Amino acid sequence: MPSALDQAFAPLQTALNLRGYRQQLLAANMANANTPHYKAVDLDFSAALRSALQGQAAGLPLKVEQSRQMAAGGASNPAASFVAYQAGNTVRLDGNSVDMSREQASFQKNSIQYEADLTFLTGKIKMLTSAITGN
Repeated sequence: MPSALDQAFAPLQTALNLRGYRQQLLAANMANANTPHYKAVDLDFSAALRSALQGQAAGLPLKVEQSRQMAAGGASNPAASFVAYQAGNTVRLDGNSVDMSREQASFQKNSIQYEADLTFLTGKIKMLTSAITGN
């Protein structure tokens, strides 16, 4: 049975883990910008977070809601089922679909969101520490 602390921090921990995973995917896209036939992928963060939080409440792993969510992910990470090829990217003559400006913008936005989540988590920890120590 999870403790009150586990329940308080689990959603933030899950969000941070998913943002970190998305950051890895975006970095891989940028690293493969010149790889022929490479298809850019991204994480459906909202769906992955929703599924993870529902799974935590029920004690179940992430669930797959649509078959296309299995398009580009592996089985080692439950969030991988929410990884899909990016739709709408223009494919170059070499078959690569990475749009570097889009990837950089997504990478930066995800970094800012990660930092915001981390700042919020730090604030929660400081509040709990203050309540425990009476300061």
